[in-house]
Amino acid sequence: MTDGSDIVLFETDSRGVATVTLNRPQIHNAFNDDVVQRLAAIWSDLAARTDIRVVVLKGAGKSFSAGGDLDWMRKSGQATAEQNRASTMNMARMLKGLNDLPQATLALVHGNCMAGGTGLASAADIVVAVQNTKFALTEVRLGLTPATISPYVVAAIGPRQARRYFLTAERFDATEACRIGLVHETVADEAALAVRGAEIASALLQGAPGAIRDSKLLVGRVAHRPVDEAVMEFTAQNIADRRASAEGQEGLAAFFDKRKPNWSV
Repeated sequence: MTDGSDIVLFETDSRGVATVTLNRPQIHNAFNDDVVQRLAAIWSDLAARTDIRVVVLKGAGKSFSAGGDLDWMRKSGQATAEQNRASTMNMARMLKGLNDLPQATLALVHGNCMAGGTGLASAADIVVAVQNTKFALTEVRLGLTPATISPYVVAAIGPRQARRYFLTAERFDATEACRIGLVHETVADEAALAVRGAEIASALLQGAPGAIRDSKLLVGRVAHRPVDEAVMEFTAQNIADRRASAEGQEGLAAFFDKRKPNWSV
């Protein structure tokens, strides 16, 4: 097992943007245990950092990610039940780590985005894809299920679309991915993807870090829930805390002073 520093690249800039690059281009950035552990370690590090405000996720080479490394999954047949369970729990925890990051996350997708790659994109806050990107949830054609990625894919595309694409394993393009909610917008090519990614990262840097964190928590607490007393209390407390916070007071003061707030880059 390697330390993973070469198979997943990590860099940051002075603005507080971290870029995470899947770096197994020879096999379309397919996952194995090393990739999963490296990603999990990166998410754990980022979750504790206040200097990083935006996380960009992308793939090196021709694809974002082809999903699970098939040779790695084939070898799982020789593993014990406990070893298999540990491996799949690592994948589940890695995806949750990305989903739960306090920073804004942006996936820039191109080439192939298959199976676990689709799950990784689904766990990001914002997804932009090149128009000719190919998506698929191919697990059933291998006798498998899209299990650990399912909470994030279903949240992105809804149960009705998940029933179709989980069962047919058919490929679909970025236009369809946009229509069903997996992708937020499409661009013409990889050059445009880089430009649009930079534009969105810049827009995210205009938001207060704590407000972005609390807005992500807000979505998780109110999505698909009735507006009952508990939801009303949570939302009221959320905005009450924000109004009184240092960020809230700075943002309001900056507005009236006609200047940028102190977090704006």
